[in-house]
Amino acid sequence: MKIRKISPGELQVGQLLPWDVYGDGGGLLARQGQLVANRKELDSLAERGVVEDWSQALPQSRAPQSVLRLLNGAQLELQHVLQQIAAGVPFGNAQRMLEDIASLVDSAVRLSADVAVASILHSRSGVPYSVRHSVDTAVVAQLVAQAMKKPEEDIRTLTLAALTMNVGMLGEHDRLQMFAGPLGEADRRMLRSHPQTGVLLLRQAGIEHAGWLACVLAHHENEDGSGYPGGKTGAYVPESAKLVALADRYCARLARRRYRPGMTPNAALRELLLEARHTLDGLLPAVLIRELGIYPVGTCVRLANGEAGVVARKGLNATTPWVASLLGPTGAPLPQPVQRDTRSESTAIREVLALEDLERTGWRFFMEQVWGRAAAQ
Repeated sequence: MKIRKISPGELQVGQLLPWDVYGDGGGLLARQGQLVANRKELDSLAERGVVEDWSQALPQSRAPQSVLRLLNGAQLELQHVLQQIAAGVPFGNAQRMLEDIASLVDSAVRLSADVAVASILHSRSGVPYSVRHSVDTAVVAQLVAQAMKKPEEDIRTLTLAALTMNVGMLGEHDRLQMFAGPLGEADRRMLRSHPQTGVLLLRQAGIEHAGWLACVLAHHENEDGSGYPGGKTGAYVPESAKLVALADRYCARLARRRYRPGMTPNAALRELLLEARHTLDGLLPAVLIRELGIYPVGTCVRLANGEAGVVARKGLNATTPWVASLLGPTGAPLPQPVQRDTRSESTAIREVLALEDLERTGWRFFMEQVWGRAAAQ
C-alpha cells in the first residue's frame, strides 16, 4: 500500500468516491461512497486529498465485479463474433466463443438482476444498437426463464438464440432502427427472411444445436399464425422462441429511434399485455410483469412529495418498488441518492417520467450512484 495524490481527471462531478480521502495531516476529508456533488468540492478534494493505493498489494481477482463491465464485455465480444458470422468468414470456434459470451450474460444476471435490468435503460455502451439489443434481449429472456424454473440447459439455449437471433440482418438492423418511413419491398423481404438467413449463417459457422437453431428460426412467429417466416401457430412454435420473442419485443419498445423516444417500461409492458390476445402466448407477459414489476428497475418516476428519481429495486409487491430519489421537489439535484419506500403515501409513485424529458433539463446521473460498484463502468 502507498499514499498518493488524486490524479487529474480521476474524479468527476456526480461520481461516488471509490476510496476514503485524507488530508495531508491524515484527517479524513471524505468517506468512500460519498457523492462528489459539485465542481468546488471536486477541486478541493483534488487539491488537498490523498488516498491509500492498494492496487499493487491486492491480487487483481479481489477487485469487485461489475454487472456493467460484464455486459459491456459481452457486447464487445458479440459484435466481433456476429460480424464474422455475418460475413461468412471462417474463424476459430464460433460456438465456443458464443457460449463464453452467454456465460458473461449469465454471470451479470446472477451478480445483480436489478442492475442488469436497469442497464437496458441507462447503460451508455458504445456498440451498435443491433448488438446491444441482442444482449438486452438475452438478459430479459433469462429472467423470465428463471422465473418459470426452466432447466439450466434450456436457459443457456435461449440465451444463445437471443444473442444470435438477428445475425441474418446484422448489416441492416441499425439502418432500419433509424428508418422513419414505410419499408420498401426489398427491406420487407429481407426482414421476413432474416430468421432463415440467420440459421444458414449459423450452420455455416459450425453451429448445429437443434434447439438453438429452431429458436432463431421461430422468434418472429405468432400465436395466431400471422408471424414469419413459416406462419406457424402457437402449438408449433418452440417455447424458447416464444420467450425470446417476448424479450425481443419488450426491449425493442424501450429503444430510442430517430422518429420517436423510447417507451417507458410500464407502457411497453401494457402493450405486450394487449398483444397477448393475438400474437403472444397469453401467460408469458404476465410472468414478465411478475418478474419485473409494474415499474421495472431503472424506471424514471416522480413521487408524491415532488422528488424525482429511478426505481432502484423491487419491493414487496409489483406496484411499490424502492426508489432512489435524485432530484428534489424544485428539480435541484440531491447531495446523494435518498432511498424511498413507495408504500408510504407521501413517497408513493405519482407518475412515470420519460428519460428524454429529464435529460432535456440537463439532468444526468451515473448508475454507480444508485447501485454502487455492481454498476461501475
